[in-house]
Amino acid sequence: MIPYFREYVKRKEWFMVNPKDKSYQNARRLFRERLRQARRDAGLTQGEVSTRMGKAHTFISKYELGDRRVDFVELVRLARIYRKDLSFFVVE
Repeated sequence: MIPYFREYVKRKEWFMVNPKDKSYQNARRLFRERLRQARRDAGLTQGEVSTRMGKAHTFISKYELGDRRVDFVELVRLARIYRKDLSFFVVE
């Protein structure tokens, strides 16, 4: 067990995200850029990706603009469509 994990969970820090934090904003921006880059590398339009996922055209657009968060399951599907490893989307 991780030292002090119980205290960490009690304080509920593990799910707290401050959207105003500069590092959070930067990581989110870089993630969106990676999404867009992966789609372009695959030679696909937002419409084509939306169709493959069975979603509305605005679905992918909202991901890339940051208006909608990407669910992990959806990220796995996008990675398959774009033929990218999940690690491509992880910003370090």
